[in-house]
Amino acid sequence: MQMRAHRYVGMTIVSAFVLAGLWPGSLLAQSTSADQSIGFAQRQVTRKPYDATVYHRLGDAYIQKARESGDVTYFDLAERALRKALELAPRYGDAARHLAFVLYSRHDFDGAAREAQRAVDLNPTDAHALGVLGDAYLEVGKYEAARETYGTMTRLRADLYSFSRRSGLRSLTGDPEGALEDLRLAIADGRAGRRPRESVAWAQWQLGSDYFALGRLPEAEAQYQGALGTYPNYYRALAGLAQVRAAQRRYEQAIELYKRALGVIPLPDYAAALGDVYARIGRSDEARRQYDLVEYIGRLNAINKVIYNRELAYFYADHDMKLEQALDLAKKELEVRKDVYAYDVLAWALLKNGSPREALAAITEALKLGTRDARLFFHAGMIHHELGDAEQTRHYLGLALVTNPHFHPFHSETARRVLREAGAEETARVVVGGER
Repeated sequence: MQMRAHRYVGMTIVSAFVLAGLWPGSLLAQSTSADQSIGFAQRQVTRKPYDATVYHRLGDAYIQKARESGDVTYFDLAERALRKALELAPRYGDAARHLAFVLYSRHDFDGAAREAQRAVDLNPTDAHALGVLGDAYLEVGKYEAARETYGTMTRLRADLYSFSRRSGLRSLTGDPEGALEDLRLAIADGRAGRRPRESVAWAQWQLGSDYFALGRLPEAEAQYQGALGTYPNYYRALAGLAQVRAAQRRYEQAIELYKRALGVIPLPDYAAALGDVYARIGRSDEARRQYDLVEYIGRLNAINKVIYNRELAYFYADHDMKLEQALDLAKKELEVRKDVYAYDVLAWALLKNGSPREALAAITEALKLGTRDARLFFHAGMIHHELGDAEQTRHYLGLALVTNPHFHPFHSETARRVLREAGAEETARVVVGGER
């Protein structure tokens, strides 16, 4: 399973930890630990049980703890504290903004948009509330609303948080160079403005992921290494660097890096990617253990109300496992999110379940924004291949490999093989080595 930068797929990790990179950080926990912040806020609540501000501080500290630990039960605690703050002070915009963040983390995008809009109505200059509002719009496919919201945010505050979001939208709409430039601006602001190190590292990781998506391995590696310098042992950067090492066929290093990332936060994408590396070098038993771990994480987090429908649907379809369940998960995902990648995973699952014509309708929807993503192109090519359209097969598979010859440890080889079989010898030769 190829790991993708969250902001255009929303699949690498649960949204809570995705959005965390674009969150300005705790009011308290930037200078003290989250546990200390929680303890302080709890004592304040005991002393001032009718003061909305102390409940807001407590909710904020719980959010920081969730970010640091990966334990989403802290979001439950944060929600309770923030709702209490709003019960005591219904016009408390900061509490509404934080509640929007929590709801977004649970994939309640309508609820997140509602609370973020409430915060904006109370304070039209709240740039961070506008950011969460735009993110919620993006997840449900309201791209024009997201564009307008991010535009307002950037006019209010041209900083790491607004540049990063504008970058994501540019990437989705087929402007990868503009997306790269915005991320460079985000990193520069993060350094100059002394933003939280985690946020700067997030932007460096995202820039590395964008470079990787374009097949530019040296630039991707430099950004991942930079993120690790900014925020040591940063799990996203560890996994990103592992992906680079796998593309370079430095498999043992990739394995160790994925293990380190999983040791920080056990995310299904990382386990799947590690399993794919094991499978690539013939260590099938170890691959199977990682694939079992993907399913275990999915089951465990379902109990804890963490939603991995998209991740699991991609995983099953990519590995020809539980294909009916993959389709069911993809359909459930589309009920919640109607973004480009909800249609892509539906298309892929439909194809794997023997419905290429329905898959064609879904992939057409996924491609409508002009997103330059090798995996989208690969899925489109394989759908056309199944439908017997040789010209479109050559077009999309060639586009996938030209965009990123390293896009997947197995699917990139499949694309080359199908191109050769389709008579596109020259296209296959250009990218057959997987080098840029």
